Amino acid sequence: MPFLTNSDADIRQMLADIGVSQFEDLISNIPQNLRYNESLKIPGSLSELEVTNLLYDLARKNKTAISFLGGGVYDHYVPAIIHSLISRSEFYTAYTPYQPEVSQGTLQSIYEFQSMICELTGMDVTNASMYEGGSALAEAMLLANNHTRKNKILVAGTLNPRYKQVLQTYICHKAIEIVELPVDGFQTDVNTLASELTEAYAAVIIQHPNYFGFLEDMPAISQLVKERNALLIVHYDPVSLGILAPPGEYQADIAVAEGQVLGNFQNYGGPFLGLFSSKIDLVRKIPGRVAGLTHDVDGKQGFVLTLQTREQHIRREKATSNICTNSGLLALAATIYLAALGKAGIVDVANLCLQKAHYLADRLQKMAGVELAAPQPFFKEFTVKLPVPAEKVLTACAEKGIFAGIELSKLGFENHLLIAVTEKRTKAELDLFITCLKEIL
Repeated sequence: MPFLTNSDADIRQMLADIGVSQFEDLISNIPQNLRYNESLKIPGSLSELEVTNLLYDLARKNKTAISFLGGGVYDHYVPAIIHSLISRSEFYTAYTPYQPEVSQGTLQSIYEFQSMICELTGMDVTNASMYEGGSALAEAMLLANNHTRKNKILVAGTLNPRYKQVLQTYICHKAIEIVELPVDGFQTDVNTLASELTEAYAAVIIQHPNYFGFLEDMPAISQLVKERNALLIVHYDPVSLGILAPPGEYQADIAVAEGQVLGNFQNYGGPFLGLFSSKIDLVRKIPGRVAGLTHDVDGKQGFVLTLQTREQHIRREKATSNICTNSGLLALAATIYLAALGKAGIVDVANLCLQKAHYLADRLQKMAGVELAAPQPFFKEFTVKLPVPAEKVLTACAEKGIFAGIELSKLGFENHLLIAVTEKRTKAELDLFITCLKEIL
């Protein structure tokens, strides 16, 4: 509805209907010492033209930079068709619908989203989306605890540190113990995993590619986890599945991801899109909504929200999760992205990321004192060890309009820099980064 400000006559009428003569009468019960009696420093009203000019003035103060930032959020290209379609009034909402009879279009888009993510991951079932990758991972942990009735979770030290914090938040009122494996060579050591993992654990959580960009030995890890009767929870990069084996191929029980890379901007850190997939035997315990395809009494095909007895609006105390408003609009964006690119397009994007990341890594290693932090293969992100503090590199590169990456000293890795390269980075930008680093070193 349009916003129309209240006139003085409107205000007098409302006060009269309430039964008071002035606004002060409404707050008479609030002691004077608790009131803010000074004038609020709020500018006066502006016309639409004045507001537009003000916003343009503010926008001109922005500084752009070439981004090599990663760590969970990436500067991938977003095709123009996505914003054009998700902005349509029929779709422009974050809600999953409660009334299927009037929401067939939205439900079908969710169904198609689920189908595409299942095809991408090789998993049996996908829900309608979660808030973001961190909460999706935490919900996977809770599912494992509920399904196995075991209270210990083994987490790889190479997991994104922010995801570790989310996991700790989710267990603060739960009888769940998280045990973290040490970071050994920027990759999960299978022998260390074998010595720690017992049948007392509900699940093992692995990120692949891991936080430092390097690939994990997923077949060996999966075999070991199955031998110890635990669930394998994998946090993957959706774009990487254009060239890497999907979670379903190495028998992951639950596969989760941050879906921001599928046609969504970085959005200043959110909102994002959580992807959650599992094997079919866990379908009645997965969190969130699930859209299904069925037939009505007349035999006509229709889309519905199915298996709703898992959800908090049906069984509040026994609900598998309490997610309500989800990331439906961003899930639609991911659906359009995947449909627009197709299978060949996803492979092309993944290959571009791979080739450009390795081009940059190869040339950085030719500089004196610069080396890869580990010899393991990587996809689009990698960690380098520098001969100088990484903070110095970040500062110098920022002055030249380059966000050089994430320095890892807070994680105990001095002089280490995490660098991400997406398909958006041009050869000229990669060469500029190399030139800038040469000047610093």
